[in-house]
Amino acid sequence: MACRERTDLGLLALRLSTGGILIAHGTQKLFGWFGGRGLKGAAGAMHAMGFRPGLPNAAMAGLSESGGGLLLALGAATPAAGAAVVGAMSAAVEVHRPSGFFNSGGGYEYPAFLALAATGLAITGPGRYSIDHATGNRLNSPKVFAGAYALSAIAATVVLRRRTKVMAAQATAKAQAAAKEEEVSPEEAVAELP
Repeated sequence: MACRERTDLGLLALRLSTGGILIAHGTQKLFGWFGGRGLKGAAGAMHAMGFRPGLPNAAMAGLSESGGGLLLALGAATPAAGAAVVGAMSAAVEVHRPSGFFNSGGGYEYPAFLALAATGLAITGPGRYSIDHATGNRLNSPKVFAGAYALSAIAATVVLRRRTKVMAAQATAKAQAAAKEEEVSPEEAVAELP
């Protein structure tokens, strides 16, 4: 088997596996498939994690994961697919970051890997066995890559900044409640937070 043929088959295998995992992950949120919570449950979880409002954030996360995964699996608009996945996974990485790297401890290993695999595919392209190849790579160009990743970075930054504000407000409210219980000034209580 020629080297190029092996590369194209390897890209196909990586696209199908990564895309399939993302489709399953996203449809857990959207439809409750594969033991997922569905959109209502995902919205509650997103709200609890500081992504407000929960319902639109859950819908966007589910669509980015399942839609990006489907496009990756098909090898269609591969740079845009990778960017959608990276946007969603950057939020997941931020949620899991306090638990460290490894997934076994609740860390961000899994979403980071999915983001890196999607980016690798977006950089290399989907290979010969793809819709992008069949359409002359019109949506698999450096311009599409740059534009998609720029939009993804902007969207992720906006979402994560909102979450940071929500989490800070929750920490302040918690500190104030603790201060009332212990009759400690709110400033002292905030200073004692980890």
